[in-house]
Amino acid sequence: MSPSPTPPARRRLGLPRRMFSQVLLMQVAIAAGVAVLATGLFLAPLSRQLDDQAMRRALSIAETTAQEPRIVGDLQTTPPSPEGPVQREAERIRKATRARYVVVMDWRGVRWSHTDPGQIGGIVSTDPSEALAGEEVMAIDVGTLGRTARGKVPLYDDAGHVVGAVSVGIRYDSVRARLLGAIPELLAYAGAALAVGALAAWLISRRVQRQTHDLAFSDISGLLAEREAMLHGIREGVVALDRTGRVRLLNDEAHRLLGIGDEAVGRSPDEVLGEGRTADILAGRVTGTDLLTVRGRRVLVANRMPTDDGGAVATLRDRTELERLGRELDSTRGLIDALRAQDHEHANRMHTLLGLLELEMYDEAVEFVGEVVGDHRATSEQVTEKIRDPLLAALLVGKATVAAERGVALWLSDRTWLPDRLIDPGGLVTVVGNLVDNALDAVAGTPHARVEVELRCEGRTAVLRVRDTGPGIPAEQRELIFTEGWSTKEPPAHRERGIGLSLVRRLAERQGGSATVTEAEGGGAEFTVVLPEALAEPEPAPTAAGARPVEERYPVRTDQPVEEESR
Repeated sequence: MSPSPTPPARRRLGLPRRMFSQVLLMQVAIAAGVAVLATGLFLAPLSRQLDDQAMRRALSIAETTAQEPRIVGDLQTTPPSPEGPVQREAERIRKATRARYVVVMDWRGVRWSHTDPGQIGGIVSTDPSEALAGEEVMAIDVGTLGRTARGKVPLYDDAGHVVGAVSVGIRYDSVRARLLGAIPELLAYAGAALAVGALAAWLISRRVQRQTHDLAFSDISGLLAEREAMLHGIREGVVALDRTGRVRLLNDEAHRLLGIGDEAVGRSPDEVLGEGRTADILAGRVTGTDLLTVRGRRVLVANRMPTDDGGAVATLRDRTELERLGRELDSTRGLIDALRAQDHEHANRMHTLLGLLELEMYDEAVEFVGEVVGDHRATSEQVTEKIRDPLLAALLVGKATVAAERGVALWLSDRTWLPDRLIDPGGLVTVVGNLVDNALDAVAGTPHARVEVELRCEGRTAVLRVRDTGPGIPAEQRELIFTEGWSTKEPPAHRERGIGLSLVRRLAERQGGSATVTEAEGGGAEFTVVLPEALAEPEPAPTAAGARPVEERYPVRTDQPVEEESR
């Protein structure tokens, strides 16, 4: 027996999947609901208005009937009878006005007229007390003749006393018929409004379909969830701006790299970041690809791409570590070149020493070895005597070797003195390294090239000066050189230039200090960096008897540059 075929899965009823269909269906439903609501809101006051008109018409008939003098006289002189004059006059008025009934009653509420002659002589079915008290009454009542719009007025004799009342009723079915007769016209207007609404809904749905690429709501919800996960999961800062240039979105990495919080949303980059290159890049005032900028101590690479709605999306990558590795690579290459030169120089010295020994000039050989060892020791001692921080001392000894290889004399100023009390040695190492590298680049290849470094403390303030004998910096460019990305030199293959001096100024300003450049005495450039609160308070120490001041223990030496160790 062959297996029975699997019945097809029944489709579950519900909204269509396509957004176009969903939006169209919802908008048509809304338009229909609005049309029904508007019709109901229109019919409700219309019904009240028609009821009011009917009651006033009944009241008007009752007032006209009450003004007939014969009715008052007949009511007082004749008994209630189906053939009586009151009944005849009331029926005449009823037929002339097409009212449902015209009832005349005495002061006790006994009927003198009625459309049903059998009711004459009986008590009225509705309360006549208000009309018999001299008041006019309009109401929708249910009596023996059914539901009617009623008007009641009192009857007065010649002396002005109430002797009875007149009650007139208008068929309520006639009011309802007028109301129902108006419904087709109202429905026609409502249908026309619904058709216009459906057309507008179709046009809007088509526009939404083009803008959303006909995705379902569930697809859009999934895309939004994926976008949030991607934005906050990638290790690259993302900043979205609207068409007015205000921040619309930041991911977690952008918060970290820029050092700002959610308060930045809705504000311009200038308001959030302050004036500077980073704000200029985000605002689009600086254009290009892979633009370098400095934010705090971070070196960032920024790219900005405009969007179709007039806004833009900027991405930020952290190149701080890469920049540091690039500088270390530069230093390593410089040290390798210096070691290669020292190896060559060492071979020459060994050859010289070997020649002295072969010539049996032993005294000269001993003197030669002493001079070579003494030169190297003197240079290291000069640095460590004046700069007590080991990181800075090691940096300057290494820079001296690199400077010697490049044919530049690196000197320590005779005013240099820096104790081992630095709060942030790494930051000062960055500042000194960048300024010395910049000075070496400026004087390389020039005759009598020289770079002088001065490091001293004034209380807790550290003052750094780096002078060179290069071509100097024109006055109109002395502020421009501290801008990120600005450089007059070709960048090396592994990194870009234009960051070092900007980073120096940023580090100085973060500590409340400053970084400036002026013309050095005798030509060249002189960079000055002031770092307030850079040194910790000195620890009190007992003064030993006979202790000499710093100047006597570390005498000024101006006869020997730092770079002599590699000569």
